[in-house]
Amino acid sequence: MNAKTIRSGSVRRGLRGTLTGAAVIAALLAATACQPAGGEDKGAAPTSAAPSAGSPSDGAGSKTAEPTGDSGTGTGDGGPSKDATGDSGETGGGNGTAYQDCEVTDLNTAVELQDPAGETPRHFLLTVTNGTKTPCVLNDAPMIRLRAGNDAPIVETLGEPDTEPVVVEGNGKAYAGLYVFGNDEGGEAQYDQSDRFTATLVAGEGTELGGTLIFDLPDRLDSVSYDDAARVTGWGGTEGLVMRPINQL
Repeated sequence: MNAKTIRSGSVRRGLRGTLTGAAVIAALLAATACQPAGGEDKGAAPTSAAPSAGSPSDGAGSKTAEPTGDSGTGTGDGGPSKDATGDSGETGGGNGTAYQDCEVTDLNTAVELQDPAGETPRHFLLTVTNGTKTPCVLNDAPMIRLRAGNDAPIVETLGEPDTEPVVVEGNGKAYAGLYVFGNDEGGEAQYDQSDRFTATLVAGEGTELGGTLIFDLPDRLDSVSYDDAARVTGWGGTEGLVMRPINQL
């Protein structure tokens, strides 16, 4: 009996101790569950911050680049680009076109009498032909002399020549009208005679003269009479343009 009593009491004490230990363990587990993972304090500052909305984090970042001030012109200062050529459309001769003045060595000359057979030769059509494939320019009026030598007087221009330069296309032609004799007196009076015409070209503004052309007389004319009534027109692009005012003399 005594022995059984002692055994029964030991069992109860053992159970009581077991239950007490289990309660302590449960309490410890509950307390542990309430703490943040890793055992950190709730009041501690975070160890890293998330990137802000406008900040690139790994090279991809925002697609909006910072303004550079570049206007797209390549100047780097946002201003308009300047003309790289500065070309005003004029040549070095200053004739106002994209072409050079005609060279006398490139021009072929011809003379055509405009008066009917039997009449005093007075009216002539002067023609120049551009012997190259490149357009060239004739300015103002030719400086015509009816006597040999640079000291011979220059024929006066009929009216004011067109200030626009005449562009002679490659293998193209230009014209001037010439009137040489105005005296209608008959008898045995002697007049100055010319066996050819010379024409000095006027170069573009601000430059020297451009050389001298020789116009041989048409066939069957050895010479023509001339006087101070002689007149010449400016260069023109058509025969009619230059001969109309000459034929009125």
